[in-house]
Amino acid sequence: MKVRRREGGFTFFEILVVITIIGLLAALVGPRLWNRISGAKQSAAKAQIELFGTALDAFRLDTGRYPTTEEGFKVFREKPSGLDTWQGPYLPKEIPNDPWGKPYVYKCPGDHGDYDIISFGADFVEGGEGENKDVVSWM
Repeated sequence: MKVRRREGGFTFFEILVVITIIGLLAALVGPRLWNRISGAKQSAAKAQIELFGTALDAFRLDTGRYPTTEEGFKVFREKPSGLDTWQGPYLPKEIPNDPWGKPYVYKCPGDHGDYDIISFGADFVEGGEGENKDVVSWM
């Protein structure tokens, strides 16, 4: 008489229990993780704006002025015509977009100081709360 052995593998019920546990963990951990990601984007935008401010100050030390709104951030990598005192490049890499993929807004003279640098957050419009909150150079 041959004894039948149970073949390896999982039963439907065992797989269902594992999927339920994974779903519960995702429901508990997911929202907390999402909040951290959105806060990280805000922090990254603030850090980039501070880096741009340092590059702007270095440009001003060399040339005696901040770049105009029209010149923008491209003066960090390319010498403007007629500026013999330019000692750039002032940033080692190309100018990145903000963490939401849009270009930063630069104004000189600014409404809040010598210059304004703005990222409009996830919604790309002025104002907002949470991830939609603007990240600015003057705060």
